[in-house]
Amino acid sequence: MRLSGRLAALGLALMSLYLFAGTPLRQRAAAAIEEGRMRNVRLEAGLPEPAEESFAPPAGSSAETDSPAGSSEPAWAAGTEEAALVSVMESVSPDEIRETTIRGGLAIKNETAYSVDAQELLRRGPSLRLPAEGPQILILHTHGSEAYTPAGLDRYEANDNRRTADERCSVIRVGDELAAVFEQAGLRVLHDREIYDYPSYTGSYTRSGEAVERYLAEYPNIAVVLDLHRDALGADGVVYKTMAEEEGTVASQIMLLSGTDESGLSHPDWRENLALALYLQERVSMRHPTLMRPVSLVPQRYNQHLTRGSLILEVGSSGNTLQEALAAIRLFGEAAAPALQELAEGPGEDSLNP
Repeated sequence: MRLSGRLAALGLALMSLYLFAGTPLRQRAAAAIEEGRMRNVRLEAGLPEPAEESFAPPAGSSAETDSPAGSSEPAWAAGTEEAALVSVMESVSPDEIRETTIRGGLAIKNETAYSVDAQELLRRGPSLRLPAEGPQILILHTHGSEAYTPAGLDRYEANDNRRTADERCSVIRVGDELAAVFEQAGLRVLHDREIYDYPSYTGSYTRSGEAVERYLAEYPNIAVVLDLHRDALGADGVVYKTMAEEEGTVASQIMLLSGTDESGLSHPDWRENLALALYLQERVSMRHPTLMRPVSLVPQRYNQHLTRGSLILEVGSSGNTLQEALAAIRLFGEAAAPALQELAEGPGEDSLNP
């Protein structure tokens, strides 16, 4: 697009935001539904209104497509191992990083054709129970080489742009922090620090799924499986860093992603996973209103059929620093831990997990 065209588009977008800001919140949410930006989500009486949504750039997903058996790989995953590791933001320099805050609250970004009754899922709550004995939560990283923008002392020798095998600077370090916060709250956590996307990105979900199955075979009552990633947001040569607006803390934002069976793969209990996502979203947002982006509901299942408490947790984006991601996960963990403890079984109670 030529410069004059970009300026014109920017002016139109700013005018739209100005007009949008003067409309009552529920009317704006209804308009967003009509425009398709909150597709298939109903606003029900008694359900807290979604927070105002600020401008958000188009997102480049960091998650590999969970394709049906026998189907071809996505085009971006084809080629050599080196080509498969290339980030979607490879050509962008740190000088082109911009901040954005994506308003979430209890909103759902629904990318499926399914209609979702968020109020009913919140009313019913998660059906899973954390076991009274043994490991309760598994944290792992399908894309363990995902890293953040180097800053301060958090620098690494990159195998690819914003990817590294150095666990001190990748999402694995963020997983360490979440495990520590949960354990300090009395939850029992296993943290798998294996890197499943290096040296080959292709097949990483297959490898991480096999790992989850091994853990479940040894500890069948594990109730919650959190696959911790970082997102990648960018458009037109700009990388965006998500920033929460929490007083006294410089932190990225966090997104919960829940899969479905719309891709054709079996996932009969996907609504149970979504119920957990909404439960955690509500509890965290009550304490930190700007920390959470909208819950993302997608056609792919991303190994989430293996339990009724499996979610992807996107902590920050490639434009964020490691310290911003660590600050975010501490806020999330401190708010999510008591919510998860409320789902724990009492002494002698039989497990409700499959």
